[in-house]
Amino acid sequence: LEDCAIQLWNWAVTKNLGGALSKIQKAKRHVACSLLYCCEPENPTEGALRKQILMASKTGRTWLDCKNPQMADNFLRLAVKSLETLYSQLTSRGNAAADSSSSKADVEKDLLRILSCQAESALTQGNNQEAAAYIQRCKDMLQRLPKDTAYLSLMCYNFGIETYNLRKFEDSTFWLAKVLRLLATVYLEWDCQKFQEKTLNAVNLANKKLNEMLESQVSLEVCLSIVKLLMAEDELLAFEYLKCVCQHFESSPDLGNALVLHIELLLQKGKELLAKQKIEDIITHYTGKQLAPQALTSLHVMLWDQGSKDFEAGNSSDALQWYNYSLSFFKSGQMEPNLAKLQRNRASCFLQLQQLEKAKEAIKEAERCDPESIFTQFSVYKIAVLESNSEKAEALNAMGLLSKSPVASEDRLLVLETSASYLLSLAAQIALENGHQETAMKALEILCENTSNPAQVLTGLCLVRLVLSTVDKSADETDVNLDVLLPYLKLLQTISHQPKMTAEQRTEEANWFRKIWNSALQCESNPDRMRDFFTLSYQFSLLCPPDRTLLMGQRTCLLMAAAASLELCRKSPHSAQQAEELTQALEHILTCWEVWKTLKASTFPVDPTDSLLLLYEFEARAKLNDPKVETILESVLELENVETKVLETMALAMEPPAYFPLLCKKALRVALSLHKKQPQADLTHCKCVHSLIKLSLPSSVSEVEAHVLEEVWDYFEEALSIISAALQPDDFPEMETLWLLTQAWNTGILLYSLAQYPEAEKWCGLAMSFIRHLGTLQESYETQMSGLYSEILDRLDKTKRITIED
Repeated sequence: LEDCAIQLWNWAVTKNLGGALSKIQKAKRHVACSLLYCCEPENPTEGALRKQILMASKTGRTWLDCKNPQMADNFLRLAVKSLETLYSQLTSRGNAAADSSSSKADVEKDLLRILSCQAESALTQGNNQEAAAYIQRCKDMLQRLPKDTAYLSLMCYNFGIETYNLRKFEDSTFWLAKVLRLLATVYLEWDCQKFQEKTLNAVNLANKKLNEMLESQVSLEVCLSIVKLLMAEDELLAFEYLKCVCQHFESSPDLGNALVLHIELLLQKGKELLAKQKIEDIITHYTGKQLAPQALTSLHVMLWDQGSKDFEAGNSSDALQWYNYSLSFFKSGQMEPNLAKLQRNRASCFLQLQQLEKAKEAIKEAERCDPESIFTQFSVYKIAVLESNSEKAEALNAMGLLSKSPVASEDRLLVLETSASYLLSLAAQIALENGHQETAMKALEILCENTSNPAQVLTGLCLVRLVLSTVDKSADETDVNLDVLLPYLKLLQTISHQPKMTAEQRTEEANWFRKIWNSALQCESNPDRMRDFFTLSYQFSLLCPPDRTLLMGQRTCLLMAAAASLELCRKSPHSAQQAEELTQALEHILTCWEVWKTLKASTFPVDPTDSLLLLYEFEARAKLNDPKVETILESVLELENVETKVLETMALAMEPPAYFPLLCKKALRVALSLHKKQPQADLTHCKCVHSLIKLSLPSSVSEVEAHVLEEVWDYFEEALSIISAALQPDDFPEMETLWLLTQAWNTGILLYSLAQYPEAEKWCGLAMSFIRHLGTLQESYETQMSGLYSEILDRLDKTKRITIED
């Protein structure tokens, strides 16, 4: 919740253009602040409290500016509560923390500002007495915050103006008691006859006071506060008095404060030419020496604000002039991050003015001052792209490294690590706009590798679309492109966790990326890649509203992913990897069953999905040695139109590491039975017989049992009948006949070795029955086997004679 609140706040703040917030942006501040307080911990840290104070006070101030004091009150009260909690924490530290005093002073200063906002809210709602109470609390704090006297005086002056405009003369006199000139006007308009003497006294006192101020020991700060008060009432008098102040304090080390205020007031009043003249006078006569650090900082801020406004408005020449004024106040050879930023701003102006060489000079200076800034490296990259320079890749790599560190915003306010990702995205956009496709891909690759925020990976959508649109038709190039593409697609699975996308946006993007189906179909020779693409296509489909078409697509993706996993298992030599592939296949299959159940609930034509799912699940569970395989086989046999091919494939699936011979034989016997029911002879079903014989033959002496031999004998006879039914000798494979002959003969020889001569003669005779069905091999095998067969017959005769004699 806190992350959401801060992101929303920052987004609203960054959309602040020209100092004016739209109602929507104000509402976002409101929601962000409320959200932050919703997740307030029981014992908030100092950092959490400071975020609350900042957001609540600014939100309250915003509602005051919107003329909605009731809404402001709630946030101002929250800010005071958080301030009091923070002050209590700081006080409890005692002298343990070195910065305790300064921190408490900051809290008191914030409290004074919020109390004054509460006074403004009360006054806006017509509660003058309550406003006075808040101001009194502020006044009591001035002994600890003497520098805020001018601020509080200005507040009273503003209150006086407001009540005066509302014709509340009595309230106005209360607030303007120290603003004598305006007080005189109030008396005059209230009742000229009744308050004539008070009016004249106020005017004379005000005039006298202004003249005496400069002659007395009053500080420059107080004089400048008076200038600010006069500005709202009498602009001409304010500027005249400011000139007098500057002359009077000409030798003061704080004169810079007056000069900067003069420039600030001129800019506020839209007198830009006069402001420029004043700045040039300062550059010429003071060369920055008379400006204290605080005043100089204020001047830089004003100049940069003016430069930014002109740049955004497209007035690059004027913007450059403001930035050049700022540059004049930096010493030659000076190195600091602010100077680097200034040079980057100047470079942006030069680029808009199509002065590339001057832009390059400015960026060189920025690199000298702050080479470790991602913003500097971005500027280097931007110019390199415009020049088609090889430096661009180097600058991108530097941006990637720098993006791993948090990027501070300009005012260091509620910083999130989003600026780096934005710059990398922008780098890709600039490359694309200038026709550098490979560089764009490199920029987005670095973005995906270095971002710590999954939501930022969504920017990689551009990359994926780019690669998909450039897949070459040649096989080699396609493989390379798809290998580049796959890692980014995997990263994009986080799209479902992106909270800022609407349902429509999510659906639109997900539907587009379901097109990687086409990429999967190009990976026939790479089942691992095919599986990944189909899996990703399915995952993207989960982001779309379910309908019949979508469900059918999900079914196909899951079936294909399962098939690819099983294929990988068949090719994998390592048992651990096989188990992993089988487990993954089973997951796809079980998910597909759920999708298929939903589809079947509606009217559906004849479809092989049931058979395929049962077949795939049977293979996966068989190779995982899962006893559920028997249940699956029963489900297959219960199908309305079970196919012999399915049963034969299930039998093949029970090859090592699976071993369920009884189930395998059961499937094959059913398949053989189905073959026999066919109206026309089909020689292919001899494969079933082959497998049954292979499974049933005794592999050792211990397995030679009468019932086993009887079962196998039936299978051999079935094979012999199949061969005999062939219309042409060539219709049946010769090598299959040879295999059957060999297996029958070897069984006979095994029995002969066990002195089971009658059984041996029977099996060898069976083997001899296959010889006439051999083609080119018939003569050689007949010669080899006849002699041994005669020997077996002789031994059988001798055994019979001995038995008779006995």
